[in-house]
Amino acid sequence: MLTPVASLLRQGARPTSATLLHGFASGMQTRAFGIKTTLKVQEHLTKIIRQERENINNSGKNKDESSDKKAHKPNEEMQVTGPEPFKDTILENMPSELRVPRFPAPMREEIMDHKWSTPDLEAIEVGATKHRIPDRVSDKFALWAVKSIRKPTDLFFRNKYFHRSVMLEVVAAVPGMVGGLIRHIKSLQGMRHDGGWIGHLLHEAENERMHLMTWMEIGKPVLWERALIATVQTGFFAVFSLLYMISPRTAHRVVGYLEEEAVSSYTHFLEEIDAGRIENVKAPEIALVYWNLDPKATLRDVVLAVRADEALHRDTNHHFSDRIRANRESLFEDMENVGDKPHIKY
Repeated sequence: MLTPVASLLRQGARPTSATLLHGFASGMQTRAFGIKTTLKVQEHLTKIIRQERENINNSGKNKDESSDKKAHKPNEEMQVTGPEPFKDTILENMPSELRVPRFPAPMREEIMDHKWSTPDLEAIEVGATKHRIPDRVSDKFALWAVKSIRKPTDLFFRNKYFHRSVMLEVVAAVPGMVGGLIRHIKSLQGMRHDGGWIGHLLHEAENERMHLMTWMEIGKPVLWERALIATVQTGFFAVFSLLYMISPRTAHRVVGYLEEEAVSSYTHFLEEIDAGRIENVKAPEIALVYWNLDPKATLRDVVLAVRADEALHRDTNHHFSDRIRANRESLFEDMENVGDKPHIKY
């Protein structure tokens, strides 16, 4: 009995690969399948595989030749297209709210009433020698910590008041943001209002940052000074964040004493300007706009405006510490009515 493959071979037909494999398998199961038949099957299978390989190679060559012919067509038959014109989708999709500039507001609302001149700034009571006497261990620790920072700063910067101011503002801009962030998270976790602190703290941080932007327009720290300032700020941020989470009352007391030193530092800055040791240059544009200063304002006017802000931060942070100590954190209890606006706890 002949197998299907043997029958095909005898008839001269060319079997497919599947038929060959099937025949080979069935032949192995049949004792009548001889060695000669097996060799013929293998020979035909080899021929088929070779033929398929040749067909594949020939088809590949034909494709390459056709692509070469297309590539060598005359230039007039080729269509040259350039990139599509760029579309500024960012500007098109910009929300209308973002198109309105949100310039930072100054700390004192009365500043926006009129252009502030030198006599106006000098009339602001800042209490240059005002000092909160520590009466608790935590307060004494806060004062000691600030004094420890002040001493190396004096040794390093000496009479470089521009660079000293940059260092001061880089550090002073941290507490408000840290305090606002931590109180914000606590308000979310406790699902209750904050007592009106967050807005004041963030406003303070923004005000200190504007001080920094102003001094950067006048004094230009070199690279190594920038590196030192950034290192000090990073360390202060870490330490102050930990302190605020452990004892917010002590943290605000630290800021109160830090601002006392800031008022003192800017008072010495004014003395240097008045003595002629520092040139009383024209105030930068950012200061004229932020503090609504007279167009003829000078560096001395800027120092007066900054010192007035620092005095406000000093009093505010000492007051915050006292409120925590008295367990009267909510500002809503003592807020004044502003026009017809109702008190909304936030």
